[in-house]
Amino acid sequence: MIGKIIGAFVGDRLAKRTGGMSGAKGAALGVVGTAVLRRISLPAMAAIAAGGYAAKKLSEKNSGTRSGGAETTS
Repeated sequence: MIGKIIGAFVGDRLAKRTGGMSGAKGAALGVVGTAVLRRISLPAMAAIAAGGYAAKKLSEKNSGTRSGGAETTS
């Protein structure tokens, strides 16, 4: 019960910081997130974290090449 309350609180706070999400939706995602984390194994958590890190790096790499572009000098 306390884990659900903490998850809802953290989800609410994160939702308020990100755009396009209400506090209630964040709280619901926090409750669901704590339930999911309780049921998956440690190797699965590590794989999810590694995949998220790789996706973030790939996204940063792709956005950097599009916005920066190739500069030409005369």
